[in-house]
Amino acid sequence: MKSRLVVFTALLVALTAVGFAVARVVDYVPSKPAPVVASLPRQPASYLGVFESGAPPDYEPVAQFAQATGKTPNLVGYYSGWAEPFASGFARRAQAHGVIPYVQIDPTYASVKGIADGDYDHYLSTYAASVRDYRHPVVIGFGHEMNAPWYAWGYHHVSPATFIAAWRHLHKLFGHFGALNVTWLWTVNSDQPGTGPVQNWWPGSRYVDWVGIDGYYYRHSDTFVSVFGKTINEVRAFTRRPVLLSETAVGPTAGQFDKISNLFAGMHSYKTLGLVWFDKNQAEHGSISQQDWRIEDNAPALTAFKLGLSGLVLHKP
Repeated sequence: MKSRLVVFTALLVALTAVGFAVARVVDYVPSKPAPVVASLPRQPASYLGVFESGAPPDYEPVAQFAQATGKTPNLVGYYSGWAEPFASGFARRAQAHGVIPYVQIDPTYASVKGIADGDYDHYLSTYAASVRDYRHPVVIGFGHEMNAPWYAWGYHHVSPATFIAAWRHLHKLFGHFGALNVTWLWTVNSDQPGTGPVQNWWPGSRYVDWVGIDGYYYRHSDTFVSVFGKTINEVRAFTRRPVLLSETAVGPTAGQFDKISNLFAGMHSYKTLGLVWFDKNQAEHGSISQQDWRIEDNAPALTAFKLGLSGLVLHKP
């Protein structure tokens, strides 16, 4: 009897030890991070963004733009080449100033079909996890201006069906990794000779939060209707997603004082979310499509811009 008791006691001790060991193992099993949800409001005329050379990594160009215009933008845009990580440090500096990062991830040198097939999932998973861990709103686009022929992922280079498959794959992957703090911006170029029908690249409302339209005033004859109006009407024929003027500027050859006023008036008239100013100098290229778009040292342009800003009520993230 005593021997049985000893055996039973030994067995009980062993099972208890195993139980503690299992508990310790369970304690150290990594859990899937909880999704991070952050959405952005959709009120018209509530967003002002800017693209600035050097931002990222430096926030100072954005601060200088804010000082010149008298209003801090709530979006700061930049282009992220393929395989570049999410600029978390810059995003946190921007967030500290109440500015939302707006990233155009472009598949430069990547296979769009490969993206759709999951060939780049390791990179994209890392990117999605970084965006999730940032924990604040981020606006993300992919393969901007795909309806135009000048990029390798665009019109005549990649079929709309392949592009759509890649877009949906990104959206699903980010969702899988809990990066629900992304506002997905589908960005087309404004309709002009040589571009394709914008609807051909539409991934569906399930995969898009905002529609972006890129367009510029190059000539004195340009107006909001001629630059943006037709494309906005085309977009609103197949979706009610809100529209952001996602990359725009008025060149000196267009007459900046009058045309900047026209840009802001059109923004209000068409009830768009706002605009993102391309504040960069491209004049060295000597082309009408690449001018000095900056306004800080141009008194008439800056005056018109400030007047336009007075009609915006910016969302505070």
